[in-house]
Amino acid sequence: MTKLYPLKFQPILQDKIWGGKKLSQIFNKNSNSQMLGESWEVSTVPGNVSIISNGVLKGVTLQSLLDDYKESLIGEKNYKRFGADFPLLIKFIDAKKDLSIQLHPDDELAKKRHNSFGKTEMWYVMQAEKGANLIVGFKDKIDRETYLNHLENKTLTSILNFDEVKEGSTYFIEAGRVHAIGAGVMLAEIQQTSDITYRVYDWDRVDKNGNERELHNDIAIDAFKFDLKDDFRVKYGDYPNASNEMVSCPFFTTNFLPIQGELTRNNTYDSFIIYMCVNGEVEIITEDFRETVSKGETILIPASVKDFNLISNDANLLEVYV
Repeated sequence: MTKLYPLKFQPILQDKIWGGKKLSQIFNKNSNSQMLGESWEVSTVPGNVSIISNGVLKGVTLQSLLDDYKESLIGEKNYKRFGADFPLLIKFIDAKKDLSIQLHPDDELAKKRHNSFGKTEMWYVMQAEKGANLIVGFKDKIDRETYLNHLENKTLTSILNFDEVKEGSTYFIEAGRVHAIGAGVMLAEIQQTSDITYRVYDWDRVDKNGNERELHNDIAIDAFKFDLKDDFRVKYGDYPNASNEMVSCPFFTTNFLPIQGELTRNNTYDSFIIYMCVNGEVEIITEDFRETVSKGETILIPASVKDFNLISNDANLLEVYV
């Protein structure tokens, strides 16, 4: 079998009614769309499976690679836990307009209803226009009855928590927490492999035929976790050439990794490592392979690649593993 190496993938581009042009203009994603909302960087969601774009395995899908390479790709502990199900979905998102108010089910509910992983996720803001915000959670602690009253009376937005954000703002969003990306925000999203979203409010928008988007309030109410703590704002360090922990949860760990000069890495995680380049450009060098990753690009280091170097004059990476 071919020896594994750092893998790049063809971006899977998704048009959305709230999307814009930043992903193509700033990150050079290959699209002429005026409504490009998402670039799926690493995915095994059925119908949207990533295809390798570099090296001798170019053209092979991530799913078939996992089927063939198993723990060599994702690590022994991960293969025992997930088998042939790749556990993460990695995206860049550009919101020209507000996204719907939404939430996601946890593993238990998602398995029962959709035979899927749940969806716990995190956001790292890469660019935000002045005054742009994210909605995460409620202003004050509320219960199910209060929430339903506001939903019925169309006053839901009055109880939601709006945070004005800037580049570097980071949020951890557990399954069951209400949230939305506001207009003018471009961000990196790390999440469990799931495409299940329950929309609860969509700003009364209608399409060209006067139809509103589908809402899921009848099933969404069971996914809410009203007792979650307000610990969704992430604080982290920015020490150069060090993995500054941002989020560590049962589904993924993400570190902020600024590269200045050369950094030697040894993968001790028994996991694949995904690097999302959120600023600058970095060269990744293994024993017999080298690859460059620029801002807005993503690369996957297989678990079997234990030693590699990262070289850059000045770059910021999000380092993700399970």
